[in-house]
Parts: sequence; C-alpha cells; structure tokens
Amino acid sequence: MDLQRILEAIFLGFLEGLTEFIPVSSTGHLLLATHFMGFETAGRSFEVLIQLGAILAILSVYFGKLWHVATALPHDPAARRFVLSILLAFLPAVVIGVLAHGFIKNVLFETPLLICITLIVGGVILALVDRLDLKPVHHDAMRYPPGLAFRIGLFQTLAMVPGVSRSGATIVGALLMGCDKRSAAEFSFFLAMPTMAGAFAYDLYKNRDVISIDDAGVIAVGFVAAFVAAVVVVRSLLDFVSHRGFTPFAIWRIVVGTAGLIALWAFG
Repeated sequence: MDLQRILEAIFLGFLEGLTEFIPVSSTGHLLLATHFMGFETAGRSFEVLIQLGAILAILSVYFGKLWHVATALPHDPAARRFVLSILLAFLPAVVIGVLAHGFIKNVLFETPLLICITLIVGGVILALVDRLDLKPVHHDAMRYPPGLAFRIGLFQTLAMVPGVSRSGATIVGALLMGCDKRSAAEFSFFLAMPTMAGAFAYDLYKNRDVISIDDAGVIAVGFVAAFVAAVVVVRSLLDFVSHRGFTPFAIWRIVVGTAGLIALWAFG
C-alpha cells in the first residue's frame, strides 16, 4: 500500500465511524466520498467490511448491558423478550438484503445522483418528524414490545437504498410509533449489531474470491479508524439527541446532498 492509499483508508474509516450511528447515512457518505476520490476495491467490499470496526465499537461500549442480558436469558423473561425483539426487528432486513443483494450492490450503490436525492429527502423528513408534537409512550429501548420492534425493523429495510440511513429509518419509525428520542436512538444501536454483522458476513462470503491482499490491507486500516470514531459517537450521541434532537443531522444531510448534486453537475 502506498501512503496516499493509507491516508484515504483512514479518512474513509473515520467517516464510516462518524456517520454509522447518526441518521445521516454512512453508506451514502462513503459512496459519495469514494466516487469523487476515485477510491475502489473489488466488489465495493471496503464500504461494507469496515463496518466491523463500528460493530466492535458498539460491543465495547455496551458490553456490560449485553453481558447482563446474556447471563439473564435462562431465568429472566425481560431478557428473553429483549432478544426476541431485536431478532424480530432484524428479520425484515435479512429477507430483503438476501433477495436484493445484487441489485443493491450493482445498481443502487453505483448511482450517486440517487444518493444525493435520498440524503436531501431524508433530511427534510427527519426535520419534519423531529418537530412534530409527539407524545412518547416507550422510554426504554430494552423493553420495546416485540410487535413494535418488528415494525421498526420494517422501517429499517428502507435503508437498503443508499442515502436513506439505517439509523435514520429506524429512528423515524420509532418516533412515529411512540418512542422517545433517546430510546429510539439507543434501539438503533442494538439493532445495528445483528444487521451490520449480517451484512459484513454476507458481503465477505459473496466477495471471498475477489478480495486481494492489497484490499485486505486498506480494509484493516479503515476498520481501525472506524472503530475509534464510532466509540466516540456512541458514547456521546444519546445525550446529544436528548438535548438537541435530530434537526442538526437533518441539516447535515441536506447540506451534504446539495453539495453532492453541485459536485456531480460540475465534475460528473
């Protein structure tokens, strides 16, 4: 690997970790950045595989809670209900992701114009929902009813379109169904673990024959950068949204999407 390639991988990994758990679409940001930088790996494996760093960031921050749930499963109905809720929320993404994997990677991932538009439209929707006078009835992400969790999982499938944002779709869905802002963001953390781990494993399997040694090196560099950035975001996001809501992220999305459209018009 040359120095430029390493620096690009560090930047993109940091971008992944920074944007994965906030409702701005990490995939959209990565695809636009790699498009304009001319950064490519076989099968676009880099963009998916560096998510492992963000997954491990969540595990490290929430290890205590997750360990408590794991050890309580045999005797605690609440722990079993939490696991069931996460699995039900994860299920729609599994079905859609497997059935539409080729279309998502080969068509949607290769359409920067679509990404810019979905960033802007998603930003407008997020801002509108954030301003609604909603009356939340669910305040604990670990106690969401299984039926509610499944419906949030249906919203998550919208994020198969790059630029929509996995966390953004789940958060908007949760807010509209009576969840408060803090628990909606936290539930998106929990749901991210099986969703991202599944995407990582499936993409690694699909690209096992095309990943080169050079690609493995830049993926490793991007993974470390993503881990470091994601730890910082996960530790601070819940307090941020509790006090400021999601409108700052909506503005972020609109600015990035608009800048992307201008850049596409100017440079192609």
